[in-house]
Amino acid sequence: MTAFATMPYHLETERLTLRPWAESDAAEFCALLSERGKGTPTVEHVRTSIAELLTATATTGIALLPVQRRDEGDFIGYCGLITGRSTLEEPEIAYELFQHAHGCGYATEAAGAVLDAAAATGRKRLWSTVAAWNAPSLRVLEKLGFERDHVSTEDNGEVVWLTRSLP
Repeated sequence: MTAFATMPYHLETERLTLRPWAESDAAEFCALLSERGKGTPTVEHVRTSIAELLTATATTGIALLPVQRRDEGDFIGYCGLITGRSTLEEPEIAYELFQHAHGCGYATEAAGAVLDAAAATGRKRLWSTVAAWNAPSLRVLEKLGFERDHVSTEDNGEVVWLTRSLP
């Protein structure tokens, strides 16, 4: 396995800050997850998830980071790198924003910063997996230069696999 540099855990864009998780993010992270329509996890469960994300970050050198609007200071979602359905050598970019933050270009802006951070680690390629019905997410990835690789069928439907080479 090639050794990669650690991804920066503080990213700033024109309108956004991506930073490490804090226990104080638990209630808002719960609210975000509840927007999926599959029930609301408990704050305790989400605190455990945050602890697991921080441990994974320390172990892997890649991170899924909370996204805040710089001017408002509010938590609007997360964006970062995960192993998910891929590998540490070629991780997945993942993001999810509150519905009220959709359509403002925040996902593209945050994911662009994460792409740059991934390239800085020395990685050569990223993946993303998106539900086939999720046209807005597919548009974000297309804007960032991701290309469709293949489609798989999972229990919850079709998943589009996209990839992007890094400079």
